[in-house]
Amino acid sequence: MRGVRQRPGPTTCLYFARAIRDFGDGFVAVLLVVYLTELGLGALQVGIVATLALFGSALMTLGIGLLGASVGRRRLLTLASALMVATGLAFAASNSYAVLLLVAFVGTINPSSGSVSIFVPLEHALLAGSVPDAARTRMFAFYGLVGALAAALGSLASASPDFLIGMGLTRLAALKAMFLLYAFLGVAGGVFYRLVPADPAPAGRPTASPLGPSRGIVYRLAALFSIDAFAGGFAVQSLLALWLFNKFGLSLSAAGLFFFWSGVLAAFSFPAAAWLSRRIGLVNTMVFTHIPSSLCLILAAVAPSLELALALLLARAALSQMDVPTRSSYVMAVVTPPERPAAASLTSVPRSLAAAASPVIAGALFAAGFQAWPFLICGGLKILYDLALLWTFRHVKPPEER
Repeated sequence: MRGVRQRPGPTTCLYFARAIRDFGDGFVAVLLVVYLTELGLGALQVGIVATLALFGSALMTLGIGLLGASVGRRRLLTLASALMVATGLAFAASNSYAVLLLVAFVGTINPSSGSVSIFVPLEHALLAGSVPDAARTRMFAFYGLVGALAAALGSLASASPDFLIGMGLTRLAALKAMFLLYAFLGVAGGVFYRLVPADPAPAGRPTASPLGPSRGIVYRLAALFSIDAFAGGFAVQSLLALWLFNKFGLSLSAAGLFFFWSGVLAAFSFPAAAWLSRRIGLVNTMVFTHIPSSLCLILAAVAPSLELALALLLARAALSQMDVPTRSSYVMAVVTPPERPAAASLTSVPRSLAAAASPVIAGALFAAGFQAWPFLICGGLKILYDLALLWTFRHVKPPEER
């Protein structure tokens, strides 16, 4: 009827919630290391915080995978938003390292500003059934584009403490204000999750079930994705920011601008990945864009100047995320619809656990003076992962490629 305001669809609500959450992750990933350094903590302690944050996220993702069918995904997403609010408030209120470690473990702090999050498997399961197979990769690419652009804007907002300092706040108070903003974004995201229907699946759609016929495929994917995630943990955004601050003396505003442009390049690589995957396939897109990005990281680690390092890192940013929408689409494609929630969780949990192990190692290497080694290890392991993925799944095709 004319004049009646239509309620936004579940997909639109998930896109808005993703944008809000990733905007917060974008500035927190940069400011986390600045905040911890301002509290007097060193590189190893920063790495421990990042490790606990990723490890806690992995355990919660596992719990979500087990509870999703009985509790309901909309309710779990709303509760996760409430946890985001509590995380921001706790970081703003406490200067105690022990308290921050606890909050990092049980909260939603994301040092990677990427898709390692307790929200992601739930959103993937809800989104996967909303489009036909032919449009699935394009949908995940747009979902990634929205999140990456929001994260890029969040990175640009990481320079906000300098503005707040100019208004008379101390540096520590300005950083705490950003965590209060993070808490507010949790409230806003929760509002959009509440607009998602309790059961958005069409009538007659099979309900979620544990893994069955696709168990072997999912286990092999989870094992390979774990190698990729373990490698990626050596170069999470917080540690990359720490490296730029320490090695080249990069300012906070310059770092925010760099991470903004790297986020923009990553964002527009998502639709490029969807276009490319229609021509060469999902697995080939993952592998043949990932290997050059890893080589760029290796070269950046030994670059003699800031300008060359930033150029190589920007080239990496334009390529390194092209496997994200294709990976998500591939996992959802090679399992049956009832298995999708379990597959999303079981491929995310090992990734998160593996990613949690490496930041503390990277922090120890930084503290010992081996600042290039975390990125060399990251690039080398990722290349090995890509070759193994290509060999193992070269004959496992999604429906649209058969």
